[in-house]
Amino acid sequence: MNNKNVVLAYSGGVDTTACIPYLKHEMGCERVVAMTADLGQGEDLESIRLKALQAGADEAVVIDAQDDFIARFGIPAIAANALYDRQYPLSSALGRPLIAELLVAEAQKRGFQYVAHGCTAKGNDQVRMDLAVQLLAPGLKMLAPAREWKFSRAEAVAYAESFGIKAHVSQAKPWAIDVNVLGRNVEAGFIEDLGWETTAEVWSMTRSPEQAPDQSECVTIGFDQGKPVSINGAKVSPRDLFSTLNELGGRHGVGRIDMLENRVVGLKSRELYEAPAQILLLVAHRDLEALTLPSDVTKFKRGLEEKWAELVYNGLWHSPLKLALDAFIGTTQERVTGEVTLRLYKGSAWVVQRTSPKALYRLDLVTYGSDCTFKHDSAIGFIDLFGLPSRIWSEVGNRPLAEVQ
Repeated sequence: MNNKNVVLAYSGGVDTTACIPYLKHEMGCERVVAMTADLGQGEDLESIRLKALQAGADEAVVIDAQDDFIARFGIPAIAANALYDRQYPLSSALGRPLIAELLVAEAQKRGFQYVAHGCTAKGNDQVRMDLAVQLLAPGLKMLAPAREWKFSRAEAVAYAESFGIKAHVSQAKPWAIDVNVLGRNVEAGFIEDLGWETTAEVWSMTRSPEQAPDQSECVTIGFDQGKPVSINGAKVSPRDLFSTLNELGGRHGVGRIDMLENRVVGLKSRELYEAPAQILLLVAHRDLEALTLPSDVTKFKRGLEEKWAELVYNGLWHSPLKLALDAFIGTTQERVTGEVTLRLYKGSAWVVQRTSPKALYRLDLVTYGSDCTFKHDSAIGFIDLFGLPSRIWSEVGNRPLAEVQ
């Protein structure tokens, strides 16, 4: 096909590196542009750009998207209290729709008709990337070499090496790693054995609880309308906030996750995550919501939070339902302002103080002291009306609960 030019989402990993020669030699692409999104990997991205060129890319670009990633993806996930399968804070999943946006923009800027990724057929990322591109730019064609080839991971390494591309994985550390400013994901290799207990070298951002300090430490996180804005009373940029909390939480062993995960394609996989900052922010944010939101709002929001996380995990960041949930969640955050103090110790973090100018907690109502303003005599009428439906149910002929028991 003439003019088969493609922009490849390039991470520098085994699969995306092997994709470059595969796109050119097996799929007939004339020009391959490798695009790397800087989401705070903490790597030398210039060396990754050069690696793409050495692998045969005609051009390689790096796009700094850290601030956009935190502002449009990381912080909204905190507002949504997002945890997939009640454990995973979506650190890697949140990066995929942004990478897809950048991929589409780069292809459209160049007038290319093709985009590509290195996601495998068994993973979640293929779904996220494909769906995002379809929703953003239906006219673009997606190429997925790692979904087409029949290589094992070792064979993919061998294929790349046949073109002079040096592998960066070893038999001693055969796992795949994905890192961004929100967290770190490790999978494959020994991790696939459910009987294998993780060893120190598989973790990077967090200490083991045994190696964490023997002295606990407190940190105060400030929020303004649901957005984290300060640490210990000092205003910080979103990038510095995540960096500081990642370091602090990791030092105390907070944020390690070893879980069985339900993939979009129906498989169960074992995944390791490190997300100290997200875990600390979620603990603090949930507590501040409990202080500032009415009970019916928080209870209703819990169900929507689970759905929000599921939609993001499944690659539906740009879907109509996800956008509608964003509107609801955004409204709930208008009064979520205040500070929450956490104590960190040996892998755990818990709330020890909270304060807010929008607090619904009223000491004068809840106190048992002499200055209580609660109207005690109103309790009798409340109980009478609250129990009315149950009393009527009993009076019309149903057996009393004592007989049922």
